[in-house]
Amino acid sequence: MALAEQRETTDGISLAMPRDYLALMKPRVMSLVVFTAFVGLYLAPGGAGGAIHPVIGAIAILCIAVGAGASGALNMWYDADIDAVMSRTAGRPIPAGRVAPGEALAFGLVLAAFSVAMLGLLVNLLAAALLAFTIFFYVVVYTMWLKRATPQNIVIGGAAGAFPPMIGWAAATGSLGLEPVILFAIIFLWTPPHFWALALVKRADYARAGIPMMPNVAGPRSTQNQILAYAVALAGVGLLPWVAGFAGPIYGLLAVLLGAEFVRRSFAVWRMDAADPAMVPARRLFAFSIVHLFALFATLLAEAAFGGLAGSA
Repeated sequence: MALAEQRETTDGISLAMPRDYLALMKPRVMSLVVFTAFVGLYLAPGGAGGAIHPVIGAIAILCIAVGAGASGALNMWYDADIDAVMSRTAGRPIPAGRVAPGEALAFGLVLAAFSVAMLGLLVNLLAAALLAFTIFFYVVVYTMWLKRATPQNIVIGGAAGAFPPMIGWAAATGSLGLEPVILFAIIFLWTPPHFWALALVKRADYARAGIPMMPNVAGPRSTQNQILAYAVALAGVGLLPWVAGFAGPIYGLLAVLLGAEFVRRSFAVWRMDAADPAMVPARRLFAFSIVHLFALFATLLAEAAFGGLAGSA
């Protein structure tokens, strides 16, 4: 790595570039958080250009984005030791020496406090409380406790990534209901097969870092079995927005097709020889899972925005 890209601290003064702090916020993860939160806000009564003022809605989404960035920064601060020994994460700002751990900690704490305070002051207290709990759950429960303690880390910790639609709904309504709980359940069931597909591919990395991911503790075969089981459950839960009446027939049809394809790809992973270093089915499932979740939520958003195809919100 070139010296200009190292940007290490000199005489106590940070020379980190803005892109390094952006990287701390895990922008790819943040984008998914923002998108699912926006769908929750938009689907809520009054959210789609109704009772909630557009400026307040924008503030809510901004606060959720900043809160997600805070979680990412605090996660990278705590996990810097294991990030340094994993090929997938060794180039992150802290292990690469571009940001000092103390700077990342301060950055994350300031972002967390700012996002929660602004959401509470400018939107409502329920949304702020949910955001605060989500940050706490991801940083303390998942990162500091579960990740290094149990192969169920992704299953339980995945709840943190499933809360954004509930926060968006609460921002628009000041309350919760069945609809955001269903959106939570979709992301919650989606998370284990999504990450376990990656864990199968990167299990040597996780073993080197001492992280008890499912393939390293229970073995690839048990992981493949669980991926298939979660895929079947996800295919069923993915239909619930249509069954519950807040999604229309286009969503229902797409959920059937996407759910069937998710199961088909998971079955290919189940049949896969775990000794094959290429792990092609697992790589394909990981890539498709991102498309799957985005397509489901994008269709919910499109139905709400164009033509009122959803049954009743």
